Amino acid sequence: MEKSINAIRFLGMDAINKANSGHPGIVLGAAPMIYSLYTKHMRVTPNKSLWFNRDRFVLAAGHASGMLYPLLHLSGFNISMEDLKQFRQLNSLTPGHPEYLHTDGIDTTSGPLGQGIAMAAGMAIAESYLAATFNKENFNIIDHYTYVICGDGDLQEGVTQEAISLAGHLELEKLIVLYDSNDIQLDGPLKWANTENVKMKYESMNWDYQRVEDANDLDELNKAIEKAKLTDKPSIIEVKSIIGYGSSLAGQSATHGSPIGKEETNNMRKTLNYNYGEFEAPEEVYQDFFVNTVQRGETAFNDWENLFEDYKVKYPELGSKLENIINGKLDINYDKILPKAALGTTEATRVSGGKVITKLSENTIELIGGSADLTKSTKAKGINGDFTKENRLGRNISFGVREHAMAAIVNGLTLHHLRGFSGGFFVFADYMKPAVRMAAIMSIPSLYVFTHDSVAVGEDGPTHEPIEQLSMFRTTPNVNVLRPCDANETAYSFRYALESKKTPTVIALSRQNLEVKKVINYEDFKKGAYVISDKENFEGILLAAGSEVGLALDTQELLAKEGINVRVVSMPSMDIFKYMPKEYQEEILPSSCTKRLALEMGNPDLWYRFSSNVHGIDRFGVSAPGSEAIKFFGFTKENIKDIYKKL
Repeated sequence: MEKSINAIRFLGMDAINKANSGHPGIVLGAAPMIYSLYTKHMRVTPNKSLWFNRDRFVLAAGHASGMLYPLLHLSGFNISMEDLKQFRQLNSLTPGHPEYLHTDGIDTTSGPLGQGIAMAAGMAIAESYLAATFNKENFNIIDHYTYVICGDGDLQEGVTQEAISLAGHLELEKLIVLYDSNDIQLDGPLKWANTENVKMKYESMNWDYQRVEDANDLDELNKAIEKAKLTDKPSIIEVKSIIGYGSSLAGQSATHGSPIGKEETNNMRKTLNYNYGEFEAPEEVYQDFFVNTVQRGETAFNDWENLFEDYKVKYPELGSKLENIINGKLDINYDKILPKAALGTTEATRVSGGKVITKLSENTIELIGGSADLTKSTKAKGINGDFTKENRLGRNISFGVREHAMAAIVNGLTLHHLRGFSGGFFVFADYMKPAVRMAAIMSIPSLYVFTHDSVAVGEDGPTHEPIEQLSMFRTTPNVNVLRPCDANETAYSFRYALESKKTPTVIALSRQNLEVKKVINYEDFKKGAYVISDKENFEGILLAAGSEVGLALDTQELLAKEGINVRVVSMPSMDIFKYMPKEYQEEILPSSCTKRLALEMGNPDLWYRFSSNVHGIDRFGVSAPGSEAIKFFGFTKENIKDIYKKL
C-alpha cells in the first residue's frame, strides 16, 4: 500500500516538475485518501468507465489533478505514462484541471473552488431520485455513492455552504466528502483567514462529521469511510494531512502551487524509500490496482449487468426507460405534448413556461428541478411534490435562496443523465454564471430558466431589472440563449433545450403579458431568427427578441398606415442564428437592405452585428410600474415609428 501511495506521489511530482507547473502540496499530502477510495471503496470499471451504476468521484480541489491522473493511469484507465509526461501541455489528455469526457475516468470538470461539492450534491440527488424511480425488491439497479475530495478553499466558498446546507436538509446519505485538512492555504496558514469549528458547523447543517488525525493512517481512514456509508446523512470526514508531505517544505504554503523541482523530488525518493526512477512505477503497484480496483470493479459491473438483464425481463417498461436515460435518449412526441396557444392568447411567457415544464414533466421522467424560493413568480416547478427525504420521487427541488448552488446542482443532475433545470429572476443570473460557464465547458445540456427578463419588472427597480445579463450569456461560448416572444416560441424554446445534446440553454421569460400575434413553426424558430411578418417591397427591417417582437409588429402596422413597408424578424437566439449558413442569414437579413432597426430592452451592443441602428438600454433601470418603465425607455410603438422614420 505504501509503495502504491508513493507511486501516486512521485508520478505526480514528475509530471509537475516536467511541466514546471502544478500543485505538488496536495498531491503529496492527500495521496493516501485517493488511494483508499479507489482501492477499498469506489466501484469503477476502467474498461467500462461510463458504467451507469459506478460510484462517482468529484475532485472538488481540481488543482490536485497531478494526484488524480497518476491514480487513473495506475488503475488502468486510458491514461498512458506518455500522457503523464504531457501534463498541462497543449492538447494533452492531462490538462491543468480535470475535464469531463476529455480524459477517461473524469466524472466532472472541476477547478473553480466551490463548484465541485455543489455538483456532487446534484449527482447524489440524481442517484436518490433514480433509485426511488427504478429500484424494486431484490433489484437495486441504482445504488452507488458520490465521493468528493476537497480542501480548505472549497469549504470557504459561499456556493459550497449553500450546497452543504441543502444537502444536509435533504439528507443525501450517499454523499461522502473527504476534507483534506492541512491548515495551509496559498497565502499562508489557514488561521489567517478562518477559525471555524468544523465539527460544530457541519453537524449544525445536518451532516455526519468524523475526524481522522493522520491521512497516512489507512486503517482509521477506511473505518471512517465505512462508517460514513452507514449513516443516514451526508458525511464529511476531516482528514488531517501535511501539505507537501515528505519534502523539506512540508507544512509550508510554498508547496501549494509551485513545483518543488527534480533535486528535491529525488531527495524525497530516498526519504520515502521509493527506489524508482522518473516516470517509473513497479509492477507490484500496477498489480495492486489491478486486483483492488479493476477486478473488484469488474466483479461489481458483471453482477450489475446480470441483475439488469433480469430486471428488464421482469420490468420491461421501466427497463426500457432506464436504458434511454443511460443512453441519453429522450423519447418525446413534442408535437403531441407541447401546448399550442391560439392567436390572440395573452399571457406572460413565464406562465407559458410553467405550463410547458408541467406538460413535459408528465411525459419525461428525466426532467427534474425547481426554483430558488421563487416558484410562485418563475412558475419553474417540478411535478410529483417536493424532493425530500420522505419523497425521493418528488421532482420539485426547493432550492431555497441558493442561486449559486442551484445552478451547480443542476449540472450535477445533468451529468447523471437527468435533465436538470433551475428557475430564478434573470438579474440574479450573475450569481449563477460560474456554473453556467462550467456547463458550457463540459458541453452538457443543463437548462437554466430565468424570468422577469427586462425593465418591465417595474416597481422593484434597478436592482431587479436585468440590463447586461443577456449580453453576459450571449458572449459565453457554447451557451444558447433563447428569449421567446410569446407562448408558442416559449414552448419551442423548451423543445430546443431538450433536443440539445452538448450545449446548455438559457431561457429568458417575461413578467408581463405578451400576445400571440402570428402563427409560427418550429422549423423556422430553431434557426435562431426568422421572418415573423413580411411586407411586399419592404424598405427596411425591424428585428427584435422577446417582448420587443410584439412591439416591432405593432410598429410595422403603424408604418404601413403611412405607406412604409418593413419586414419584422424575430430573433429568439443570436447564438443559434450566427451559426446558420450564410445563405440563410442573407435570406432573413438581406445585405441589400441596410435600413434596419433592432429593438431590445437590454444592453444594445451585440445587436450591432445585425443592425447599424439599435434602440436598447445602456443604463440601469428605474422603479416604476412596468408599463411606465417601458414607456420611460422609449419602447412604445409611436416612439419606435418615429425613430425608424428618422433613419
